[in-house]
Amino acid sequence: MGDAWQDKTMIVAVNVVGADVGEGLGRAQSMVVARVEEGQITSWQSYDVRWDQSHGNFSAAGHGVHHARIVGFMKEHEVDIVVTGHAGPPMAQTLGQMDILMFQGATGDAREAALEAVKTTTG
Repeated sequence: MGDAWQDKTMIVAVNVVGADVGEGLGRAQSMVVARVEEGQITSWQSYDVRWDQSHGNFSAAGHGVHHARIVGFMKEHEVDIVVTGHAGPPMAQTLGQMDILMFQGATGDAREAALEAVKTTTG
């Protein structure tokens, strides 16, 4: 029998730039939704979210709309963990209230970061 984290099935959303983890979640151009089962990535679906185009181009009321897009994406895909280089405190708090685990400060290969996030947050 493997480690406890390998027995979990988790949905991981990864902020990506190419094959690597992207910097800021709120400025993501693309997100990947990965399904991790028994310590292996069993699906890897990319989405062109273009949150970078709406970030910073709004009034105070528009900021809520921007966060609502991100929240809607996470709900639609039933995300358990978010992997990103950075998320601002308000976004991190919102995701935390949704019981979505955060794996911030991630860099390098997005697939490896997704597996590491599952291992670290559920291990």
